[in-house]
Order: sequence, then C-alpha cells, then structure tokens
Amino acid sequence: MVSLLQLLRSLTRAQGPGPTPSFSLLHLLLALEVVRKSGPVGRATLAREVGLGEGAIRTVLSRLSGAGLIEVSRRGCRLTEEGRALLASLRSRLVELGPMVVRPIPAVGFAYLVRGAADKVRLGVEQRDEAVRAGAEGAMTLVFREGKLVMPGVSEDVGRDYPELWERLEEVGLGEGDVVVIAFAGDERRARYGALAAALTLLE
Repeated sequence: MVSLLQLLRSLTRAQGPGPTPSFSLLHLLLALEVVRKSGPVGRATLAREVGLGEGAIRTVLSRLSGAGLIEVSRRGCRLTEEGRALLASLRSRLVELGPMVVRPIPAVGFAYLVRGAADKVRLGVEQRDEAVRAGAEGAMTLVFREGKLVMPGVSEDVGRDYPELWERLEEVGLGEGDVVVIAFAGDERRARYGALAAALTLLE
C-alpha cells in the first residue's frame, strides 16, 4: 500500500504544463491534521491555520480531494475513511507534542516525537538543517536510550542538564529508540513547520 507521505509527495508535483505548486509536503500534512482535529472546517479557516493564501489552499483542497483523502461540501472539509486510515498509520510513528518551552532558549519551541527512529540520528545536524530550511531558527534532536534522554554531541543526560525539559517529556511515555525533535522560531507556526520538517527526515 502506498504510504501517506509517498502520496502527498506526488501531489506536490506540477501537473501538466502549469507552474510549480506554491505549497509543500508540510502544508499538505498540516492541512490534513487541521481537518482531522477541526473538521468539517471551512476553506478560510484552513488557509489561516496552514498559512497559505486562498488560491493555494484551493489547489491544496482540490488535490487532496482528488486523491481521495478529504471530502469537500458546503459544511466544509473532512477526512474520508481512506484519509483517516492513512493519517492514523503515519501518526502511529509521528506524534505531535505541541509547543515546548526550553530554557534558556527565548524562541518559541514546537516538538514532534518519532517512534523508534534513533538509528537514523547522527548528531542531529540533518534535522537542524531541515528545520532551518523550513523557516525555523534552529532545532535540537533528543534520543531515548536505556532509560535516558540524550542530546547527541551536547548532553549525555538531558534529565540532569535540562530538568524542566525532561519533566515535560517524561509525561509523554518515551520508548526505547524514540526521538524527539524540537524546533525554535519567532512564532509557533514556523517552529511547527520546522519541527515537522526535521521529524520527516527520520521517516524516510
């Protein structure tokens, strides 16, 4: 079965001789997540939440609908059964943790958890670079191994060095080999996109 990420990547390509779409895989994923949480949701609300203009969000909806992931009606947009199933499959590995405060970093933080992806982390540089390309100012990558949370190249024990952060993440229920990526930016939307972009590097 084609994965949701494979399907969404195909939707970001230009169709026919027209211009390259002004939206990315990140926009499509976030659009589906907003519809999942708030559906049925109107086009204007979705455009605001995702951060795209009316024209771009119209194309996004057209492609998601054409792929059988959402239904569009007068009441708004909602996930189809296939859309719910594919998104649930992805969310079993990719978990949005939401806004995250990491002292003493003054920027807004946003975090995602990627289940069982520790073997794909080196020093977290790839995740940081991808987060910055997506609009964040920086990112940190944390790996849970043998009961301890480690920040490769920075901290061998996040619980000792960043106790407030550890207290927040301990509530999540981390499993062996889980990875948490936290991106930072001047506003929550850019931090969220940065964290999502970083997390996707661990799902390839």
